[in-house]
Amino acid sequence: MGNFEMRRISKLTRVAVGVASLALAATACGGTSSEAGSGSGSEGEGESKKGLAIAYDIGGKGDQSFNDAAFSGLDKAKKEFKYDTADIEPTDGETDADKVQRLTSLAKQGYNPIVGVGFAYGPAMTEVAKKYPKISFGIVDSVIEADNVASLVFAENEASYLAGVAAAKATKTNTVGFVGGVDIPLIHKFEAGFKQGVADTNPKVKVLSQYLTQTAEEGGFASPDKGKAAAESQLENKADVVYQAAGLSGQGVIEAAATQKKWAIGVDSDQYEQEALAKFKDYILTSALKDVGGAVYALAKSVEDGKPLTGVQTFDLKVDGVGLAETNPEYAKIAGLKDAVDKAKAGIIDGSIKVKTE
Repeated sequence: MGNFEMRRISKLTRVAVGVASLALAATACGGTSSEAGSGSGSEGEGESKKGLAIAYDIGGKGDQSFNDAAFSGLDKAKKEFKYDTADIEPTDGETDADKVQRLTSLAKQGYNPIVGVGFAYGPAMTEVAKKYPKISFGIVDSVIEADNVASLVFAENEASYLAGVAAAKATKTNTVGFVGGVDIPLIHKFEAGFKQGVADTNPKVKVLSQYLTQTAEEGGFASPDKGKAAAESQLENKADVVYQAAGLSGQGVIEAAATQKKWAIGVDSDQYEQEALAKFKDYILTSALKDVGGAVYALAKSVEDGKPLTGVQTFDLKVDGVGLAETNPEYAKIAGLKDAVDKAKAGIIDGSIKVKTE
């Protein structure tokens, strides 16, 4: 399958626009400070042209993962379409009413499209989209039935399967770990794919699994200390490769693995290339990619082109909506790893490998 073409994904140059595409991925999310990243568009001309706005969920901007992937799509759209954008942080312990207020405010200001990053925006977006039928909305990791909403969903299980193949090839102890941020169906998709990829590659490899919290409100996607403690426990139990689907908490998992000179597998963004994680990068074997930025950009482009995406838009391996990063040079040096991943990718795309979601 060649070079897996991941660079295109991480740089967001290649978006499956033709394949309906738009979505902010939801593995992590959230934040606190209220921050409108308004672009300078046509200042001095009396009026500004409003375009894409994104509303973050828990974890917020700077998570080096899910939300930052969404922001990269906004950044690309802003440069290309030269309009004003906004990216707004959530507040701690906020309610659906707070989300309704945030989305309503963006709609009143004339932003279009408006994207909720994360499934937590479901109830609020259902309500607000009805009141503003002429504005296009997008939601990442959730499905909403409405003519003016694009539901941006991803085959996280497929990327996680590839991460499982890589982990099974890289482990020397025949023990690997999975750390999920919150014990919910979305994160079960990551765990299911990972476990299946490990088992199909080497049934002798044991997978240790742990979820950080039962609900997002308890901080499962926003607590690096919780991630670090969970990873340290798995490392003590002989895991030498740990995969995390935990948003901001995943930074703690990566730190724990790198400190003990063991492998970490990142999520959503190519975490090997994230500046904030640079001191740990040598121990980030790969990342299960979710092209949230590409999905967000695709929605913005569809609105700009006058043909707004709507309905369920699924980003899977076939359309490069998910994938596995190959940027760490060590990835290619582990015996049999790249070939096994490429073979698995081909099998998932041609349908000979069916990846579970639970």
